[in-house]
Amino acid sequence: MEQSSRGDRVASRVDVGPAPRSPRVRLVLLSFLMLFVELGLIRWSGAYNLYLSFFTNFILLASFLGVGVGFLRSRSRFDLFRLASLALAAQFLFLAVFPAEGGRVGGVLRVIGAFGWPALPKWVSLPIVFVLSLLVMAAIAAGVARVFVRFEPLEAYRLDILGSILGIVAFSALSFADAPPLVWGGIVAAVLVFLTERSRIRDLAPLAILVVILTVFSFAPRTYWSPYQRITTTPVEADGSLGIYVNGRPHQRIMPLSYMKAEQTFRFVPYQRAPDNALNNVLIIGAGSGNDVAIALSEGAHHVDAVEIDPLLYRLGRDLHPDHPYQDPRVSVHIEDGRAFLHDTTTQYDLVLFAIPDSLAALAGQSSLRLESFLFTEEAIQEVRDHLASDGVVAMYHYYLPTVVDRYGETLTRVLGSPPCLDESPGSGPKPQVVLTGGIRPGSVVCDGVWSPSAASMAPNTDDYPFPYLVSRGIPGFYLIALLLILLGSLATVRVAGGPFREMHPYVDLFFMGAAFLLLETTNVVRFALLFGTTWFVNALVFGGILVSVYLAIEVTRRWPVRRQGLLYVPLFASIAFAWVMPLGSLLDLSSIARFTAAVLVGFTPVFMGNLIFANRFRDVGSSTIAFGTNLLGAIVGGLLEYGALVVGYRALLIAVAVLYALALVTGRSHLGRRSELPAAGR
Repeated sequence: MEQSSRGDRVASRVDVGPAPRSPRVRLVLLSFLMLFVELGLIRWSGAYNLYLSFFTNFILLASFLGVGVGFLRSRSRFDLFRLASLALAAQFLFLAVFPAEGGRVGGVLRVIGAFGWPALPKWVSLPIVFVLSLLVMAAIAAGVARVFVRFEPLEAYRLDILGSILGIVAFSALSFADAPPLVWGGIVAAVLVFLTERSRIRDLAPLAILVVILTVFSFAPRTYWSPYQRITTTPVEADGSLGIYVNGRPHQRIMPLSYMKAEQTFRFVPYQRAPDNALNNVLIIGAGSGNDVAIALSEGAHHVDAVEIDPLLYRLGRDLHPDHPYQDPRVSVHIEDGRAFLHDTTTQYDLVLFAIPDSLAALAGQSSLRLESFLFTEEAIQEVRDHLASDGVVAMYHYYLPTVVDRYGETLTRVLGSPPCLDESPGSGPKPQVVLTGGIRPGSVVCDGVWSPSAASMAPNTDDYPFPYLVSRGIPGFYLIALLLILLGSLATVRVAGGPFREMHPYVDLFFMGAAFLLLETTNVVRFALLFGTTWFVNALVFGGILVSVYLAIEVTRRWPVRRQGLLYVPLFASIAFAWVMPLGSLLDLSSIARFTAAVLVGFTPVFMGNLIFANRFRDVGSSTIAFGTNLLGAIVGGLLEYGALVVGYRALLIAVAVLYALALVTGRSHLGRRSELPAAGR
């Protein structure tokens, strides 16, 4: 079978289309395009499809499957890359014509499409989005693969990673600049034009549709793009208020202080429950557009630290709030994650307020984390307690379901030593307005009624299991059905696109490596999010660091190949075990520099060792495209296994990583220490 695969490799070099002027530049640019488009699809799809808020890595799984299919189809005489612009236009056109936007209005979930039409149901919308994303990535990946085979496997992999690093850097720079989708599309179009042969320039005609769509949506009235989400605002009403929508969902409303005193009285409850509190220092986590900052100032706060993760929400409040709370000299604004701010501040607060920091925004399509995931864990409230003054108070309010009230009430009770005050009033739907207020010492808050569990006690969430809205550990039924369908669909797609599975059999160890590596990525995203915040910058830093670790592993392998490759598994398993022994929050007490250094060593050492093993194995494969495609298909399984964190927590994923690498060791043992006799590929 190995000899057959090698023959395929040689044959695949024969029919790859006209030789590009610079194959190295072409491969780097194609790899750049592949990662850049993947990130763009994650951002654009989530901005216009509400259903993707609940399937955080849906587009990521479609992308991995598409890339795998593109590599497996690269031997076809038809150049699938010619369909890239058509697939891109179809994806963006579908989301433009059939968005799924809305949210709960008056307690009723309303999801609407374009022009006020009813939105497609999720069982129709999600499969179409998945298939279109798959086709986009398959077309681009086929272009990558047809150049990939011009090089020795390891050299091709090195150039691919270089392009990917450029892709993450470019997209991060655009996020920093709040660039609208038209800029993303302009870069994609420019790269496609540069890479397309003159005789095939007509294949790029669909790009005109893409550019028109992106122009219309980028310059839509009152539409803005932050590093996290699409934000739209409603016209300012006579009373000075206006609505803010995030990814098409009602999110918050800028309201004058007079309106809140009349209609939003629950926001003032924490100050009433602590009447003797001096309010020298107030911390507001989730300051948003400034409503709660205005209330704190009106209640006599001497100084307010306003923490908001989204810079655009802050700027909207700064520019549009009628009471101008952010212009008050008593206010210090911090654009960062609330938990990260608590890690680094030394200030003692008289009141710490969680002001509805419920974003429902996913962390860049990787892991089940949301921007607020680490704010309400037991460890987070312990950090809040450590930052309270002698009579300090912590409060949180939202439209909570009873199970969530019980979870947060139990958390405050365990951390503060006594049950918090509970204030409830009818909301606009099934979720009442709930305020929980607790003090660092008994008697620091005064109220008529305190929280008591309404049913069986709900255990607090932890940093290892930060899922406050799950009633019990487990994967919801709809998730299980969706994941099963993705798995079955992936198998069918690979069989149709790539032919018999036996062609991938020689690379089953690379399949397990792909699954393990995806889970390693997830654990690193979670670790860095906890230690440094769930911000777009931290997330970009993690992915950039992972790619750099991969590149370093490739360079080490190119210069010092390891003949006894089995020995590399010893430091790999040791580094995984060390990461397991050192749990998520064990580094929080370190200084910022020491914390970062330790996080890099703990998180990236297994990544480096895993890719050192992969690079040494990959340099001698017979068919680089089938081997690489098999590895990427393994990543799909890793993405599905990531949902196991909903059952066992994130730390336990390291056990799955170790098991998967053990399977790679067992299934690939015949390749350990063996050197290929295949001559170097032509360049």
